Amino acid sequence: MAFAPKSIAACALLALTLLLSPAQEARAQWGDSYDTPRDSYYAPRRRAAREDRRYAPPQEAPRQFYWPWEERPQPQVEPQRPAPSRTYSRPSHPRPPSIGSRGQERPSARRRTPASAPSVARPAPPAPAKTSPNVQVAVFGDSLASYLAKGLDDAFRENADVAVVDRSRGDSGIVRKDVVDWSKAAEDYLKANPKVAYALFMVGVNDRQAIREGSDSLEPLTDKWREVYGARIDAVIKVFADHKIPLVWVGVPPVRSEMLAKDLASINDIVRERVQKAGQTYVDIWPGFVDDRNRYTATGPDLDGQRATLRTADGIHFTFPGARKAAHFADIELKRLMGANGTLQPEQPTVATLPSGVPTETGPTLDDSSAIDRKITAMLPSLPEPPGIPSLPVKPAAGPVVPLGRAEVSPGGVLATGRTREGDAAGTVERTLQRGAAPMPQPGRADDFKWPPG
Repeated sequence: MAFAPKSIAACALLALTLLLSPAQEARAQWGDSYDTPRDSYYAPRRRAAREDRRYAPPQEAPRQFYWPWEERPQPQVEPQRPAPSRTYSRPSHPRPPSIGSRGQERPSARRRTPASAPSVARPAPPAPAKTSPNVQVAVFGDSLASYLAKGLDDAFRENADVAVVDRSRGDSGIVRKDVVDWSKAAEDYLKANPKVAYALFMVGVNDRQAIREGSDSLEPLTDKWREVYGARIDAVIKVFADHKIPLVWVGVPPVRSEMLAKDLASINDIVRERVQKAGQTYVDIWPGFVDDRNRYTATGPDLDGQRATLRTADGIHFTFPGARKAAHFADIELKRLMGANGTLQPEQPTVATLPSGVPTETGPTLDDSSAIDRKITAMLPSLPEPPGIPSLPVKPAAGPVVPLGRAEVSPGGVLATGRTREGDAAGTVERTLQRGAAPMPQPGRADDFKWPPG
């Protein structure tokens, strides 16, 4: 079969078209990696560098050392930003709508808050009137006197009518007038303060030194030194006597140093003699700060009877329990003087009236046996007191202070060498107690060794 040339040419053209058409379409659809795009949109995008520490450049550590000629970098101070103000708003919680019986929303009724009653201003209670104390107790002396003033102030803390004034000087004494001349200092203070009613004086711990009289220097505790020291004590006592102020002179306690304690005991003897001779009160606190062998001790019973530390580490001054104990000795004599002068008034029982109008005593004397006895006596008819019955003496509120750790002997030995009583005509007491002879045996007594008659 013969083909025409036109048919052959048409077939060849068709085959060439089929071969070339898919490649062009694919190249136009997917693109060719070997072709360079003409538009910048088709340019390949660069990946952003990862923010990773592995790709970050190494940072140089800050230098710790700089040479003197190098300039050190100044630290950068960030400006302080003002703190944002916090505002608090009340959280809003929407209230769910109330549904009625027919499925319709019912408007919520507002609750009306009842109006509060008008506040009536009440007058403030009147402030208690401040009353100044009428009685002043001045304390003069050295550093030990300052502790005495603290203890005495604690003793009168519940009595607002008594004030304790501390006029002590730590390095003062009777020997050195260049530090404080106590006769002149006391005179000036009493003139400027007429309310001072009582005075306490405690000095001596700084007085174991020489006294200078002009160009002479008197050695401590010599005869001339004792004479001059006693004269200066008389000058101090005379100041309080001229102002008619009772004086309570408190002796110094023992100290740790045995030599100083021995000299202070001698100074106390000089002071005691001069004070008692002038008619003033001398208080000896030495027994309260020694042991059973009359030696210095830093511990001992306090006012409550408990074991406590009474002296400080220097062996001279007091702790607070020690100061309170030292003030207790002076407080007894001071209250005795106040009671004698009428300064301290006894507590009066308060009288409360019952609704029926019957007065009833209340207070600390309600349970007192003496108050009950007075009531019973007032109810009984008055009877004449029979003659010949002597009145009993009034028992004192407190007796003398007797140390429990020291043996007491009778003053003057009157119990051992006293005369026989008038009723001992046979001399039995004298023969038995003084001569040591046994009394005559009595029949039937244990010392009767005679055989019974057979």
